[in-house]
Amino acid sequence: MPTLYEHPLSPYAQKVKIAAREKGIDLTLKTPDGIGAGTSRGEFVTANPRAEVPALIDGDVQIFDSTIILEYLEDKYPAPPLLPASPAARAKMRMIEEVCDTHYEAINWGLGEIAYFRRATGAKAAEMQARAAEQTGRIHSWLTRQLGQADWLNGESFGWGDLSVVPYVNGSAGFGNAPGEGSPLGRWLARVNARPSVAQTAKEARDSIAAMAQVANVLEQGLFKREYRDHRLEWMMKSGGVEIVLDGLKKDNIRFSHDFE
Repeated sequence: MPTLYEHPLSPYAQKVKIAAREKGIDLTLKTPDGIGAGTSRGEFVTANPRAEVPALIDGDVQIFDSTIILEYLEDKYPAPPLLPASPAARAKMRMIEEVCDTHYEAINWGLGEIAYFRRATGAKAAEMQARAAEQTGRIHSWLTRQLGQADWLNGESFGWGDLSVVPYVNGSAGFGNAPGEGSPLGRWLARVNARPSVAQTAKEARDSIAAMAQVANVLEQGLFKREYRDHRLEWMMKSGGVEIVLDGLKKDNIRFSHDFE
């Protein structure tokens, strides 16, 4: 049985879990020890020297990066197919995934910095949250255009294009930035969340939020470090979080995810 190192709140890990569940692949799920603190060791770091989730271990095969893992699962377990059939549809799906994995993820990550880690409070938090809501609205408008009159972002049936988006839209909903229920994107979200693979994955994410109550204190004590991907850093710098980044550097409670363990 393949092992997936993951965290329930990671949208990248959620993508992989939804795909595996759609394909009927049983995974052993593990949350790495020391994740986020720079202290992870063992086969997880061997599989991904950046010590980021998700990482998949399937026998002698070790893979990191959610997109590469999805490609591996699609190649090894082709039925049911999650990729659309035509080259044009596949290119569209990959562009949708890219936008969500970079621009969209950074917005939700920034909101998590405020909600869970209390990186900003008061007027500064309100300012950044307002910017995030505006940015999320623009992405939702773009996704609505990609959806068009179809039921699925993947094309004729649920697939890669949908599972690459739903973790982010559900994440936005948790921060109060859900698409309107009667809107095309809102109706799409209801259809996607009704699928057992998505419902189970989303429940795991919701159940893990309670554990986030103490993370701000752990961060302040220096026992945990925030990881800055390039697009996350860009979002913070453009959305009013310059002093947050500088304060994190001063306190040594941030790390850059391109660093190898």
